[in-house]
Amino acid sequence: MTSKRVYIETYGCQMNVADSEIVGGILNERGFVITPTPDDADVLLVNTCAIRDNAEVRIYGRLGLFSTYKKSHPGVVVGVLGCMAERIRKDLLEEDVVDLVVGPDEYRTLPALIGRAMGGEKGIAVRLSRVENYGDIVPLRTDGVCAWISVMRGCDKFCSFCVVPFTRGRERSRTLESVVEEVTNLSVRGFREVTLLGQNVNSYHDGRNDFAELMRAVARVDRSMRVRFTTSHPQDMSDRLIEAIASEENLCPSIHLPVQSGSDRILALMERTYTVDHYRRLVEKVRQAIPGAGLSTDIISGFPSETEAEHRMTVDLVRELRFDGAYTFKYSPREKTKAWELPDDVPEEEKGRRVWEVTELQHTISLELNAALVGSTARILVEGPSRKSKHDFTGRTAGNKTVVFPRRDEQPGDELDVRIERATSATLLGVRAADPIRPASPSIKESAA
Repeated sequence: MTSKRVYIETYGCQMNVADSEIVGGILNERGFVITPTPDDADVLLVNTCAIRDNAEVRIYGRLGLFSTYKKSHPGVVVGVLGCMAERIRKDLLEEDVVDLVVGPDEYRTLPALIGRAMGGEKGIAVRLSRVENYGDIVPLRTDGVCAWISVMRGCDKFCSFCVVPFTRGRERSRTLESVVEEVTNLSVRGFREVTLLGQNVNSYHDGRNDFAELMRAVARVDRSMRVRFTTSHPQDMSDRLIEAIASEENLCPSIHLPVQSGSDRILALMERTYTVDHYRRLVEKVRQAIPGAGLSTDIISGFPSETEAEHRMTVDLVRELRFDGAYTFKYSPREKTKAWELPDDVPEEEKGRRVWEVTELQHTISLELNAALVGSTARILVEGPSRKSKHDFTGRTAGNKTVVFPRRDEQPGDELDVRIERATSATLLGVRAADPIRPASPSIKESAA
């Protein structure tokens, strides 16, 4: 029998990227073939995000295109996976185009559900689990430079605006040993950077080891491999973790630390469990322990009852702390969350204005910070061709600055020094300052192991 071809389209965060690789691993093990395009695919899967309303709008638009495709390809199975599948399962099954709805903890059921769907039976599996972490699944990855590894799932924080605990369930962590084994295999395959993922990754605990211990263990696997992590919660950014980043040379000095608001009242309504002063002191501690650390954040504008004065507190905090980057969002009400019960009383136009003001300020700060690096030399890990020009390559510094430079004979995975000559708010531009350092080949690493 010919193997069925599966196309997986992924939306949302890096966690969803990692989940799609897990889905690929499960299906590949059962004889399915993962294809990079929908052309001639027997199964179309959309891995979705439900964090904000506009993400769901995009998915419905995509399903409309899949419906057209399905009319010209009878028998094609269409499935919706992930957070959106968990959140609005019944609505999705009412869509004629959708055959499968599968939540984040039910991916092991996909082979059987696809088989039944090919026989004309719609399927749904959205039960949340207290134990599922897919630690025994080998994700299906193409060879490359950077890999994302899910080390824990779910979240116990229950921030009042966030739907994650309801779509991904409660926190549970993989064992340290299973993560180290996966990183070791990636090192042997020639990957040069790993990012450890979790909805609140620094609350990781496998019953014996906390996140600081996991980071140190991963760092020891291959000292030539960079190690990153995301996303953090300020309450769980421990002194032990800060000290680990400061002392382990291949733990990247780059921390994404969402603040969300500069108002203590709004933070309390968000149930963020910290104050602005606590956050401020935490940033000071990080910068003292890790000089030059890259620091980015998330900000929500227009949370219910947020006043202009409280918005100004957020603007002032951004101006004071001078983040390297910030992801800014308009508040989006989500069902089941506590904030859903609050009046969404900030007009959409006003939300947009506040987001724009924070974004413009952050652009100015990012440009100033990047411009200060002109004339310096930065060590980067080459990731591949620039998206804007085939004549340029792009890479990142350990502090997570993107660097673009003219392409010569570099290869993805090389480390090299680049002299910075120009800067924008998002990118450093320069020229190669030294010959690249080439990583050992996977075969050499494997024989050494």
